[in-house]
Amino acid sequence: MRVYLSGAMEFAEDEGANWRKDLSNWLDNNLGHKVFDPVVNSKKLIKEDGAENYRIWKETNLNKYINFIRKCVDEDISIVRNHTDYLICLWDKNVLKGAGTHSEVTIAYDSKKPVYLINNLPKKDLSGWIMACSTEIFNNFDELKNFLIKKYKSNESP
Repeated sequence: MRVYLSGAMEFAEDEGANWRKDLSNWLDNNLGHKVFDPVVNSKKLIKEDGAENYRIWKETNLNKYINFIRKCVDEDISIVRNHTDYLICLWDKNVLKGAGTHSEVTIAYDSKKPVYLINNLPKKDLSGWIMACSTEIFNNFDELKNFLIKKYKSNESP
């Protein structure tokens, strides 16, 4: 199984790398699931395109910035749509200023892929759209992990 780890990057501390790294290790060690981590992939794209200063381009070279981000968007959409089995999303205050996480959840839903959402906002602040696109909603990573163990360990062949 292959999983996409969706969540805030642009407005998140460390681009959300820490929770993704921890969960990637857990998924591999406990379920043998392979992870697509957009933080790792964006670092690869940054290196390939010589885009180490891409955030500055937002103010200094808008077309260059948009073209680079468009490449990231296109790749993420393709991965979610064509190369993953399910999506795990961390929904917190950092996603509210961005758009990628919203889109990834919607694309996964439209592609009939399960969306497992960890909601760190008060329920009243969680978008109905995002709730509707989610297959299951959890309050924390421990709840998610317990669910995944039951769902995917029981589906293993003897």
